Parts: sequence; C-alpha cells; structure tokens
Amino acid sequence: MQKATSRSLDQIVGEQIANWQRRRIEQKKTDSHHPIPCITISRDPGSGGDEVARHLAKDLEMDLMGVKIIQQIAERADVSEKVIESLDEKGVRLRDSWIDSLFRTRHIWPDEYLGHLSKIVGTIGKQGNAIIMGRGGQFILPPEEAFRIRITALREIQIRNVMRSKNVDFETSERYVYKTEADRNAFHCKYFNADWKNPIHYDLIVNTSYMGVEGAVAAVKAAFAVWKSRQYK
Repeated sequence: MQKATSRSLDQIVGEQIANWQRRRIEQKKTDSHHPIPCITISRDPGSGGDEVARHLAKDLEMDLMGVKIIQQIAERADVSEKVIESLDEKGVRLRDSWIDSLFRTRHIWPDEYLGHLSKIVGTIGKQGNAIIMGRGGQFILPPEEAFRIRITALREIQIRNVMRSKNVDFETSERYVYKTEADRNAFHCKYFNADWKNPIHYDLIVNTSYMGVEGAVAAVKAAFAVWKSRQYK
C-alpha cells in the first residue's frame, strides 16, 4: 500500500512540475512578470472549507494543493527536492530569503519537518496560481504573495455538517470537531508559535453558517479580485 501511495505522489508531483514549467513559458511569451498569487485556506472542521476550496479551484482555474499532498511532500526529502528544483535560480533565492526571515522574525526553530514544509509551500507560492489548504500556509507565505482566507461556522453547524458528511451520530461528530480543532491548534503553536484563529492573520474571514458554500465562494472570488487589483497597481 505504501508503494502505491508513493508512486501516486510521484506522479502528482511530476504533473504539477510540468504544469508550472508550461505556465512559466506562457508567461514569458506574454511578457507577464507577475504570477497569479496563491490563496491559502484555513478552515474549521465541518465549516465547508474543503468544498469552498474545490469550487474555487474549478472556478478560478487554480491548482488545488491539498493538506495530505503537501504533508507527504514535506515528509519526503527526495520529492521535496523535485518540487524545489522546479524554480529558477532567482525564485530559489527569493524563497530562501523569505524562509530565513520567517525563522528570524517569528523566533521559531527550523527543525527538519518545518524546513521542508516551508520550502515546499514557499515554492508553491513562487509558482503561483494555487490554492494551498492548511499546513500553515498563511504563516509561511508573505502577505503580498497570498490571499489568506479563513472559513468558519457556528459550532453546532460544524457538528451537524460532520454528521452528514461522515454519517456518524452527534457525539462522534462532536468529538471529531473538538479533536481536529485541538490538533490544528497544537500544530500552529508548535511550528509557528501563533494563534491560527486570530483574525489579524487573514485578509478575509467567511462564516458559512447561513451563507453556505456557494455564498462563501462568491464572497471569496469578489474579495480576491479586489485584493489582486490593489497588489498590481
């Protein structure tokens, strides 16, 4: 099973690198010096964040970089190097400069996993045109390179959503929501020494409780368009 997973990951990485290389060629032909920025998505369990990400990726024609893919790449040095090498020399220097600054300004210790994770997310940020799910993307990428959103919902609605999606009872769903939230709190505290729920870390916070996934997608697209226009004035 592990070998099959590894082959699948290698294939995904290969296809993604090919997409990035093709996009870079197209940008050079059109004299475009600004890659489309990324969107980072932080979401509460049961808030509909995963659905919002999928719809955004389809509507905006952006690459969707899921949590599992990013984590697996960060944990495998050989695959990580393939992704990092997809940058040109200037891109590598810019990424490394930002990562060094990240460690210094946040006073965090760059252990092996965080180092790989930061380089991977940083590389995706330099390539642009991607939606990055979780893994602290909002803390790794510079604010000017990523539109940082957070998806949330009322606790009762989170629990009800998990009940429907996982077909479990209320108590099981409630435990899942609290456990997942605790795990994410621990992750951000350990690696970024930050409160991931603090609104200062986001450009837009969307509550799906009453506007639903479709309303959240519309809100993000509208705000993203305004944000991009201000970045490229």
